Amino acid sequence: MYHFNFTPVLENLDLLLYGAWLTIRLSFAAMLLGLIVSVLGAAARTSHSKVLHAIVGAYVEIIRNTPFLVQIFFLYFGLPAIGISLDPNVAALIALVINVGAYGTEITRAGIESVPHGQIEAGRALGLGPIQIFRYVILKPALRNVYPAMTSQFIYLMLTSSVVSTISANDLASVGADLNAKTFASFEIYLVVTAFYLVLSLLFSGLFKLVQNAIFNYPASR
Repeated sequence: MYHFNFTPVLENLDLLLYGAWLTIRLSFAAMLLGLIVSVLGAAARTSHSKVLHAIVGAYVEIIRNTPFLVQIFFLYFGLPAIGISLDPNVAALIALVINVGAYGTEITRAGIESVPHGQIEAGRALGLGPIQIFRYVILKPALRNVYPAMTSQFIYLMLTSSVVSTISANDLASVGADLNAKTFASFEIYLVVTAFYLVLSLLFSGLFKLVQNAIFNYPASR
């Protein structure tokens, strides 16, 4: 019979909470920067520039068709071979931004293409320039249309961030691995770590719904 022992968890609860905070901080930064990359990438993908379209298209295909683990290993272990060394946390953030940016680019592009052409023509008739049309006529309706898909991708990003522990970046999974190595309470440690990730997912989901209601002024259930 297995005897449950949560004493190591309780004794190190502060470390687990700190690990959860590190995951929140890393994920939020990656989401914010990833959103910027997504919007810029989608703008390039829908522009009339064949060069930009080809460059961003290649970026999206490369990232979407290679494992995230390989991407982060390339940044952290591969780049030093050409003289570029990154701190584990910096490498983790860059890898997450690059990854979510590629998926977000395609999601945002679909949103931009869903905006009725008549709205764009109306913007031109009012004398708006290309940047103004993109900012005031296209971007908000596009983000509104793809918001649920984008937030799902962001939550998946937060869960994927656990992979960064493989390069010793600081996050919840890394703290859990360290505690497991010290206490050998594998079942209890990872049960609590799993619960933490579940709670974080629910918190991010709730936050995204609040943002949805505040920015787009319509119930999240629509």
